[in-house]
Amino acid sequence: MKKDEVPQDLSSLGKITKEVCYATDSDGKYVTELSSGWEVKITALDTAWGDIQKRVAAAKQQVLEGKASPLLFFMEYRLMDVAILAGYTGFWKWQVKRHLKPEVFNTLSDNKLQKYAEAFNTKVDDLKTMTVHED
Repeated sequence: MKKDEVPQDLSSLGKITKEVCYATDSDGKYVTELSSGWEVKITALDTAWGDIQKRVAAAKQQVLEGKASPLLFFMEYRLMDVAILAGYTGFWKWQVKRHLKPEVFNTLSDNKLQKYAEAFNTKVDDLKTMTVHED
C-alpha cells in the first residue's frame, strides 16, 4: 500500500489513538504512516463490542433471576474469566467458581468481598448492587 492510500476511516478509537501502518513512499521504500482507522476493522470491532454488551446484559439478567452472583456480571463487564479473576484476587479457581453461586456469594466475608471489589476497581456496595461508575 502506498503512503497516500493508508486508510483514514474515523472510528471511535480514532479519537483516542492512531495505528501505525507500513506503507511505501514515492521511492518504494517502507515507511510508517499513522491511520485513524479502517472500515473493515471498525466493523469487526463494533461487532465484537456488541457481542460483549449482550454478554454483560445476559449476565446481569442471570444475577437478577438469582442464577448467579454479581461476580458474573462484573467478570463480563471487565472482560475477565475465572482464571484471570483468581489471579487478581488470590483465590483458587474452584473458589471463584463457588463464589459465582448466589447462596455462597451472600455469605462471603467483607474481606473476601473487598478483594473482589479491588479486582473490579469498584466498591463493595457497588459490587453487591452491580453499580458501575465509568472511569
